Amino acid sequence: MIKIKRAYEDASEDDGCRILVERLWPRGVTKERADLDLWLKDVAPSTELRKWFHSHPDGWEEFRERYRRELADKKDDIDLLMKKAEEGTVTFIYSARDRENNAATELKAYIEQHAGKSEKRKLDAAH
Repeated sequence: MIKIKRAYEDASEDDGCRILVERLWPRGVTKERADLDLWLKDVAPSTELRKWFHSHPDGWEEFRERYRRELADKKDDIDLLMKKAEEGTVTFIYSARDRENNAATELKAYIEQHAGKSEKRKLDAAH
């Protein structure tokens, strides 16, 4: 299971494996408070895409398309996140103010979509 949580919220037992999915460290958050298990900078949107989205706040749909294209080139990171999610609860930690339209929510949707395809391939191969 994958959950998402802002870096400014307290860690909790039910977070499971806490993974920071931001390229930049969250401003004002100490390492102790972040309580991370892993920091995957490379799975975050590129600096160029992050800056583009910051200057085009109404461009959510285009951001999603561009970010998904970037994620398609990060197979190893995606595989790692899928494996962690199969092992137990994973919480993606992010720092954006917008709780709905941010890279962590899109990453979660992307992985869940690809995990579903992976399961379907396994079932098809078994028959």
